[in-house]
Amino acid sequence: MLDLLPDLFDAHAEQLSLARAIFNDYGGNTIFHGEIVTVCCYNDNSKVKELVATDGTNKVLVIDGKASMRRALLGDMLAEQAVENGWQGIVVNGCIRDAGTIATLPIAIKALGCCPIKTEKLGQGEINTIVSFADLSFNPGQYIYGDSNGLAVSKALLSI
Repeated sequence: MLDLLPDLFDAHAEQLSLARAIFNDYGGNTIFHGEIVTVCCYNDNSKVKELVATDGTNKVLVIDGKASMRRALLGDMLAEQAVENGWQGIVVNGCIRDAGTIATLPIAIKALGCCPIKTEKLGQGEINTIVSFADLSFNPGQYIYGDSNGLAVSKALLSI
């Protein structure tokens, strides 16, 4: 399968909300879906590090970095840990770094852009709160779907 969203919208348009097209694809995979797990953080990826160390089976990590382009909230080491722990994908409302290495990993990653500067580790951020960006709200426990065509959310798991 090379595309997911067109078929999903053909079958379930009334159950899906489409995100504004602001993301770039960085991971080795482009198609993903899963239960939403959120983290809200600004220029501090401490909580991201905490989450990618947990079981991500059938889950997608949605990171609201408040669209900051000043620090990278995800790099190759955290992305590799996410792969090891079974995360399906990561969406970053902010930046990643190590884009070349991340492109080789078997995980879908969408972000606004790249920044080579790492974050400070201050332990700040909130896990599993509702976050909003790209004209959507991302609610923990709901479902997210992505591919090269974009990103969409639904309240319930949809048949693919």
